[in-house]
Amino acid sequence: MARRNELRLDAPKGIRSTFTFRSSGRDRFGRFTEAIARGMGTPWFLLGLSAFVIAWMTWNTLAPDKLQFDRADYGFIALTLVLSLQASYAAPLILLAQNRQDDRDRVQIEQDRQRAERNLADTEYLAREVVALRLAVKEMATRDFIRAELRALLEELDREKEPDEVGK
Repeated sequence: MARRNELRLDAPKGIRSTFTFRSSGRDRFGRFTEAIARGMGTPWFLLGLSAFVIAWMTWNTLAPDKLQFDRADYGFIALTLVLSLQASYAAPLILLAQNRQDDRDRVQIEQDRQRAERNLADTEYLAREVVALRLAVKEMATRDFIRAELRALLEELDREKEPDEVGK
């Protein structure tokens, strides 16, 4: 048995034991209980149960006395027992399914929180980059600024040339 578990590659090295097998068995039972609970929450189940109760009550009310197995005179004791038994199993199955859903929701919430933290960090980084780019663009010389500077230099050169031309 230990040799077979050592060959498993679907679990980390330290977890390769029979615990993994029992865990999958629990998961299988959990999926089974969820399927039953999900089935009990459907309209078809309610319609089927209603049809069963109506058929039971109709049979035990209208059938000949020798064929009745749960008399209406006694308040349908067997039907009450069957429905109580069904309810006594349904409640824990629903609770098991609800607990599994809570566990899945907890994991999903944690993953959403981590994703939100990463998104926030990415957004803050991008905001800092945009501010840096704006500052860099603000300090960059524009075409109009360069033209104005070139005109100023040309005017200064023209002024320097004018006294030379006047002296000639």
